[in-house]
Amino acid sequence: FRARFEKSMVGPCLRIDANPYAIIALGGYGREEQCVHSDVDLLFLFQKYVPKEAEALIQEVVYPLWDIGLEVGYAVRTVNESLGMCRKDYEVLTPLLDARLVCGMSPVFLDLMETVRGKLLSKHGDDIVRWLVEMNQDRHRRFGDSTYLLEPNLKEGQGGLRDYHTILWIARIKLNLAQPRDLEYLGCLSHREFESLFNALSFIWDVRNRLHLMAGRKMDQLLFENQINLSDMMRFKRKNDQEPVEVFLSVLHTKMEFIKQQQLIFSDELGFGKRSRRQKAGKLTKYPDVAIENGSLYFSSSEAILRSPELLMRIFEESMRLKIPIRVEAKRLIEEFAYLFDEEYAASPTVIRSFERILAAPAVGFGVLKEMLNTGLLVRLIPEFNGVVNRIQYDAYHLYPVDLHLIRTVQTMSRFGLEGEGGDDPIYRQVFREIKNRSLLFWAAFLHDIGKGEASADHAEKGAEIAGNVMISKGYSLSDADTVSFLVREHLFLMKTATRRDIQDEETAVFCARRIRDIEKLKMLYLLTVADSMATGPKAWSSWAAALMRDLFLKTLQVLEKGELATQEVVEKIEMKKTTILGSIPDTKKKKQMEALFQMMPPRYLIYSPAQDIIEHEQMYRSLGEKHFIWKVVKGKDPATRTIVICAKDRPGLFSRIAGVFTLNGIDILDAQ
Repeated sequence: FRARFEKSMVGPCLRIDANPYAIIALGGYGREEQCVHSDVDLLFLFQKYVPKEAEALIQEVVYPLWDIGLEVGYAVRTVNESLGMCRKDYEVLTPLLDARLVCGMSPVFLDLMETVRGKLLSKHGDDIVRWLVEMNQDRHRRFGDSTYLLEPNLKEGQGGLRDYHTILWIARIKLNLAQPRDLEYLGCLSHREFESLFNALSFIWDVRNRLHLMAGRKMDQLLFENQINLSDMMRFKRKNDQEPVEVFLSVLHTKMEFIKQQQLIFSDELGFGKRSRRQKAGKLTKYPDVAIENGSLYFSSSEAILRSPELLMRIFEESMRLKIPIRVEAKRLIEEFAYLFDEEYAASPTVIRSFERILAAPAVGFGVLKEMLNTGLLVRLIPEFNGVVNRIQYDAYHLYPVDLHLIRTVQTMSRFGLEGEGGDDPIYRQVFREIKNRSLLFWAAFLHDIGKGEASADHAEKGAEIAGNVMISKGYSLSDADTVSFLVREHLFLMKTATRRDIQDEETAVFCARRIRDIEKLKMLYLLTVADSMATGPKAWSSWAAALMRDLFLKTLQVLEKGELATQEVVEKIEMKKTTILGSIPDTKKKKQMEALFQMMPPRYLIYSPAQDIIEHEQMYRSLGEKHFIWKVVKGKDPATRTIVICAKDRPGLFSRIAGVFTLNGIDILDAQ
């Protein structure tokens, strides 16, 4: 640009002495964080008016860049035009906040920046920041939270580069920030936070540049097809039983989580965050050393923490009870004093009861457990949890890292006790309220995947061992520890059984009952399975899976309540049904034929099919003859549903072919036997 400016053939015609102009870098080019295939955004700024020769200047400067394949965007304006457009459209203002003089007359550039600050930012700064925060929240809704998405957007997603840009824009508007380093000098970030922020940004910029090179174009979404190649390119190695791509994604999610938290904290500190709120009258804390001001909790002093380290847990409990977030300064104190939370404090009954209340409480918007995780206190309380922090599961089912999945499972479980919650199925609430010791259920929900933090072929078995040790270390009885270990060990059992075995077969329910043995454990295992599946993602939980799980649970419950298979009752029920059917047949010969058929019928068919249906099915069987199949279609109670009975000669693939024909014709199968 400077070479073109110096040697310009058009320059002398522009009368730079009478109408000074400058070439200004905007956006990412202005911030000096250009990636390989990022756009180059320019502003050709004139002091008084835009001369007709400006078009020739643009051809001289921009056209060669287009010729070599760069994406160059430009605007041509005067100082007053720029100010007017910024007033009308804040989208024009944000790139200008990152403006940097490339070449030309610096007084023109300085005039523009001083005019924008004096006539716009100083008068309407709060309105602009509120708009920025709203746009940020809308962007998060559209692009999602990149800290857990399987294919995160490195720029626009929550935790992406745009969150960092929002910090810069707000700081430039409210604090007249000149350079990113001033975030530390102005007290917005501690030295450690600033170093961590730029470490995270450097990593994401590295990933983004490599992604651009790999794709040969601008690309900000990290797609599945690029993740393994990127992890290899960045020389990640297998670690702690994780594949290189999982290690890479774990590091990436850790960096993006840090940026996300810094953006939320920064907005809150200036009073513009989503969590910022006025103090609610009438709310008082239970502890004199934890206070409320402007709708957030803080410690009365750092000395109070030294005197009573349990305050580190108490403030989270109060945050949960009052539904009030913790102030940024208090979070920093928690991080600094977390070392006080040694093994003795972490196992004290006071702390454990406090943590149990947090586990069981319905989640509030800011997520108390998540805040405990972000401040490091959760790992201090349960060191075994460190192995699953930001641990990625590289598959299409798990939307979240293991630590967030465990927290979401607990949050899902807590909803089961609320009216009108729990996935719209009242059975969850009913079963939840029947459980006597719910604290063990919440511990199991919190620890059920803890085994994924260790190198093991069976994470459930390893997790059961770890969970048992955790419970003993926290002062629980051996019986309680065994219950939690059992739930962790078997947390996949019901779902695997429901989806892989015929739940209409009585032997399936008997098999489950023999393995679980206890009604209370069955109820807890059922709710844990449901909460785990819901928290995994939509591919792991559906109305079909819910129906299978419900049926299996109820059948197994009946076996446990009435004894294994309730054998005598079942036999009597079948004999009564046979008597009813035979009594409806006057012909002796046909009765003998039906008796012979009874010997061929599966027990589950005789148990679950009404007598009248069996009679009709026998008539269809007699009518089949040499036909491949016959069927009967009956209207259901719902006008949009039909019950279809098919009698056919058995052959390989028959059932799948029938299902395929219905599916190809746009007919949903709600149930099949």
